[in-house]
Amino acid sequence: MIFITAKFRVLPEYADAWPDITREFTQGTRAEPGCLWFDWSRSVEDPTEYVLVEAFRDGEAGAAHVGSDHFIVAQSTLPPHLVETPRVVNATIPQEDWSLLGEMAVPERN
Repeated sequence: MIFITAKFRVLPEYADAWPDITREFTQGTRAEPGCLWFDWSRSVEDPTEYVLVEAFRDGEAGAAHVGSDHFIVAQSTLPPHLVETPRVVNATIPQEDWSLLGEMAVPERN
């Protein structure tokens, strides 16, 4: 899978509205057949920073995402709300889902 994590620094006046600003982009991406997940989180230390964790089945699915209408629209509609160009980590890894974090295993509950 292609695993991507990106940090978005949003202008303070748009920080609270960021989930609404990105709603169509998020919904469109989640509906793509090759999208495994596409999840936003907000930093607990910096309320203007959002982290996007996304994964796509393979390179073909990633290419389809970048070529999608909602991605092309987002390229023009999202940057005006940002402080800077988002930072990204992008890797291809040999798995299809999240692995369990064995070091913090939760015992079975009754």
